[in-house]
Amino acid sequence: MSFPVFSFPPIIQRLLPKLEPWLPVLAFASGAASFILVDRQAGLAKWIVIAVLAGWIWLLLENVLSKLFTRLTHREVPPVVGRLAVQWVHQESFFFVLPFFYFTTTWNSGQAVFTGLLAIAGLLSIIDPFYLGTLARRKWLLMMYHGLAVFALTLTSLPIIFEMTTGESYYAAIIAVATVSVLTLPGFIKSHPEWQRSHWMAATVALPLLLAIVWWGRYWVPPAGLWLEKSAITTQIYSAEKLPGNRVETVSAEDLHSEGLYAYAAIRAPLGLRETIYYVWLQEGEVIDRIPLAIEGGREEGYRSWTHKLAFPEDAAGEWEVQLLTEHGQMIGVLKFEVE
Repeated sequence: MSFPVFSFPPIIQRLLPKLEPWLPVLAFASGAASFILVDRQAGLAKWIVIAVLAGWIWLLLENVLSKLFTRLTHREVPPVVGRLAVQWVHQESFFFVLPFFYFTTTWNSGQAVFTGLLAIAGLLSIIDPFYLGTLARRKWLLMMYHGLAVFALTLTSLPIIFEMTTGESYYAAIIAVATVSVLTLPGFIKSHPEWQRSHWMAATVALPLLLAIVWWGRYWVPPAGLWLEKSAITTQIYSAEKLPGNRVETVSAEDLHSEGLYAYAAIRAPLGLRETIYYVWLQEGEVIDRIPLAIEGGREEGYRSWTHKLAFPEDAAGEWEVQLLTEHGQMIGVLKFEVE
């Protein structure tokens, strides 16, 4: 049985085209607001994030809700509503997470590629010829686009809502991507009746392979809930103020062996979050030491921590760096110095 299509009141029909261009701006603003509120008004930040997640819940239940609407009102939901809703959810997701990843990205590393990919995906969501043309014609590309949005949003939202560590949220993000892929697979199959069994076998193998790549590539994914407020390599720490002395970029081997060096970092994290981070000392790319430290979130100036390394190799000359890593290998930042 077919029903007439539901029509919006004239005033809403006039407003929708005018509001659509502003949706990415509103999404970016809500993401920036949540980023600022993470450790100042944690409760409000959680509600903003929950509102964004509600869009994905609606998207996953779209068919069920549309049928329920038709049953109750005897009107069909206009096709344009579904199209606009999907596009809006993508815009809201990508532009919401961009402030988080922008500030947590270590830009002189491969993390810049991931954050750049998010920025490009957000930009493409507002370019209708690509979004309504290329994505609509290539369902496999739409599934990957879906997955990237879910992955980034899960990484950002779970530490805020549930005070999960970055490692726990990374596991959850992979599970979320797998779940969304499975839920969207029936529609994908329906749109490709011409595919042979070999195609579906390849697709079946591709999903776990893609998830494995996402897991092993976590070093290049910024930890959206952790970022550096201040960092330094120094020869002195003012313990009472918990502040570093003068920054050091070059040190002689003699001074290094006699006095050692401090690696200092003030790390911002969501209120209530407790996580172990690692100061990993590397000489010419080779790991020399790995020192764990526990941090707590919610401090406006960041959780100030440092390590004092005294034991260095006899031949310590060369390029050094101290990587700050989460327990599961995501990089928070990197400090570099040279030993002459």
